[in-house]
Amino acid sequence: MNKQHALSWHCLLLLLLLCAPGLRGQDSIPPAQVPDSLRMGTGVIDTIVIRKTQEKIKNIPRGVNLTIPVINLKKKNNLKDAFKRFKVPSFWTKENNFGLNISEVAFVNWNAGGDNAVSALGFFQFKRNYKFRYFKWDNNLDLRYGVNAQEGRQLRKTEDVIRLNSNLGYRRDTISNWYYSVQLNFNTQFSNGFKYPDRDNPISRFMSPGYLFLGAGTSYISKDRKFNLYISPLTQKSTFVLDQELANRGAFGVEKAILDADGNVITPGQNHLLELGFLITHNWEGNISKNIDFQSRLNLYTDYLNSFGNVDVDWEVIFKFRVNKYILTTLGTHFIYDDDILFDQVVGPNGNIVEAGVPKLQFKQILGLGVSYDF
Repeated sequence: MNKQHALSWHCLLLLLLLCAPGLRGQDSIPPAQVPDSLRMGTGVIDTIVIRKTQEKIKNIPRGVNLTIPVINLKKKNNLKDAFKRFKVPSFWTKENNFGLNISEVAFVNWNAGGDNAVSALGFFQFKRNYKFRYFKWDNNLDLRYGVNAQEGRQLRKTEDVIRLNSNLGYRRDTISNWYYSVQLNFNTQFSNGFKYPDRDNPISRFMSPGYLFLGAGTSYISKDRKFNLYISPLTQKSTFVLDQELANRGAFGVEKAILDADGNVITPGQNHLLELGFLITHNWEGNISKNIDFQSRLNLYTDYLNSFGNVDVDWEVIFKFRVNKYILTTLGTHFIYDDDILFDQVVGPNGNIVEAGVPKLQFKQILGLGVSYDF
């Protein structure tokens, strides 16, 4: 019996040893995992993400475009279209305009009388403008010449203009319309001018007079460049009279010649008059209606040295009535007042000036119908 009891105890111990691994396996079952999103409130964090901090933009330019670009995925490129080579963008803009106005009147057995006549006026206008961010440079060349032919008399001049304007400006930011500017204006004419019917004594010639304005100031220029106001507290005005005969008379304000009692020239007249003064120029192009445009150009100048407060005025207004792309009617007026230009001057037999003359308001009006072509 002792042997049987011992064997039973050994079998029971062996059975317990065989069941022990199973008991250990159940006791070692890991607890259920809780998602990180549920454990964040408990302060348990097992993952750390480190991101590089982006530097903040401190100064944003005033002219920067902050709009979000829109990409349209519906548009498709047509492979059949010809390849377009990339072109470097240009910051220059140009305008070229040519025109010819003609007016004519003819009579045949006309009871009220009259002379056959024809008038022609040709004009060219060239603009070359540069603009990029802070800089702009505007250049404008205006050429006009007109003649009138009337039965029974020689050809007469009705219009004669050479005008060049150039303005170089700098602004401090890209959205301001105010510029620090340097401006140059030059005016003269093509051919001799006469006080008809006298054709022997010209009253003006090429570069007699010639006007050159050069100064610095500030400009207000609209975004579309249709409005331009220039103010210069320091502008040099040079008046050129290269024809010596006109210079000896003291024409256009230059120092006249000194003559002896017989009218002989002792000291020739000066060919150049230099002035320093205040200049305001104004150029404005606008649209009144669909087919009516206008242009206004105004120059005001006063000299600091000789006659401060006496203002020289040069104001021109032109209305353009466009019939179609090529047919154009032009109506214009031009006012000039300059105290250096004298009228009704009386010269004695020996060449001495008896009466110096007086300045007067000059007025011109133009009406014409013609063709105009832009290229």
